[in-house]
Amino acid sequence: MLNRRRFFQSSLAAAVAYALPTPRLFAVDQAATQAAGGLAAVRLDGSTTVIEQAAVAELKASLRGPLLLAGDSGYDSARRILHPQFDKHPALIVQPTGAADVRNAVTFARERELLLAVKCGGHSFSGKSTCDGGVQIDLSRLRGVRVDPAARRAYVEGGSLLGELDHETMAHGLVTTAGTVSHTGVGGLTLGGGFGRVARRFGLALDNVKSVDIVTADGQLRHASAEENPDLFWAVRGGGGNFGIVTGFEFGLHPMQRQIIGGNLVFPIERARELLEFYAEYSDQAPDELYVDYEMNSSKGGKADAVMIQACYSGPASEAERVLAPLRKLGRPLEDTIRAQDYVAIQRSGDYTDARNSGEYLKAGFITGYTTGLMNAVFDGFRPDPERGTYFFHQHAAGAIGRVATDATAFPHRRPTLEIFAVVSWDLATDGKRHVDYVKDYWSKLQPFTDGYYTNEVADEHQPHIDDNYRGNIARLRQLKCQYDPQNMFRLNANILPA
Repeated sequence: MLNRRRFFQSSLAAAVAYALPTPRLFAVDQAATQAAGGLAAVRLDGSTTVIEQAAVAELKASLRGPLLLAGDSGYDSARRILHPQFDKHPALIVQPTGAADVRNAVTFARERELLLAVKCGGHSFSGKSTCDGGVQIDLSRLRGVRVDPAARRAYVEGGSLLGELDHETMAHGLVTTAGTVSHTGVGGLTLGGGFGRVARRFGLALDNVKSVDIVTADGQLRHASAEENPDLFWAVRGGGGNFGIVTGFEFGLHPMQRQIIGGNLVFPIERARELLEFYAEYSDQAPDELYVDYEMNSSKGGKADAVMIQACYSGPASEAERVLAPLRKLGRPLEDTIRAQDYVAIQRSGDYTDARNSGEYLKAGFITGYTTGLMNAVFDGFRPDPERGTYFFHQHAAGAIGRVATDATAFPHRRPTLEIFAVVSWDLATDGKRHVDYVKDYWSKLQPFTDGYYTNEVADEHQPHIDDNYRGNIARLRQLKCQYDPQNMFRLNANILPA
């Protein structure tokens, strides 16, 4: 069965690595270095250093969670992220079991000015949740969700995955926006924005955050909310991982029935333009309770060329037939899976866990409605090739997302109605350059119709583009970065440079 979410979570990282400048490789015989009485490592400025064994032993003694070095059991599984093309080797990996461990690890890295990566779900499309020669803080042992149904609050540990949040909240008939792939990390998704199947109804994930506990670059654990450290609270909601490591989230929850109406309609690709024209109007007029996406794809070898419309309606069951009626008038599909479903099950329907041998490259941006020029650009530039997968698709925005001021949080992109994506995939055993060149050229025709991009899904932008993407919030963000992270320790992200 076609599944765009499954594709979307596949190994985009290979192509991202291809597009970025080649980094200086960290190649050291770590065993020999340790035998000589030290641990080779990379600093923030890219220079190499040696950490004395006594300091490593002191760090290990300060932790309840494991400290892993090359050769230790668990090191290889911990260093890997979802995208196996990023085969990086941190000098050491800390797996904290609580905030104290995070504080000790951050202090250790700051005092030695070591490169620092933070891994939650490991979904980073650019490989930035791991690093060569630095410190990786792997939050996989810092997981758990507690729900207070009376207060409609969820208390979520910083390394938790979205599926854990959905599982616990829906047990009480409550929900908050939690992406579309259940094994995504709560931290990365939320701090960068947090779209999802109920975002049009309840706002972005970050709009539902009531407070955070965060370890900042000075090693201090701070509580941030509207009442306490409000500037920091503003910054983390959209500023990504730039301001520290969140060890705990407090989310507001909303009542919602467990059964929704959702699934996919698949049509022949020959109907692509007709269906996109329909989708542009239908998605624009949809009620907040309806989330609907569009995908056009041409798989390698032309074996699965098709258009897919994905829907999730979470409103009153009595209204479902009326809201979805336009979809039923589109004619007989090749496949129809739209039916009453468990919300937690549909949240898992796009999960990706298997390793793949293909590379992908992605470009994405926000739009506010369709013009004839954009519609023409979509189809003029979409060129299938038997040696690659070629994909164009949308993610639905607007609704409650757009009813928040652009400066109310650090996330400024409140007005777009849709996000558009252009993607290619190819066999890693072959040269992907011409496929990357194709999608860059395709995107050059689409980009003029876009207005910014979602930092959680774009990996290879240069600093001026990153700054511009924070829009009118960048000056305040840079001042707060200077206050909370003047060394720019937390730089492996959509980085905000200190003022």
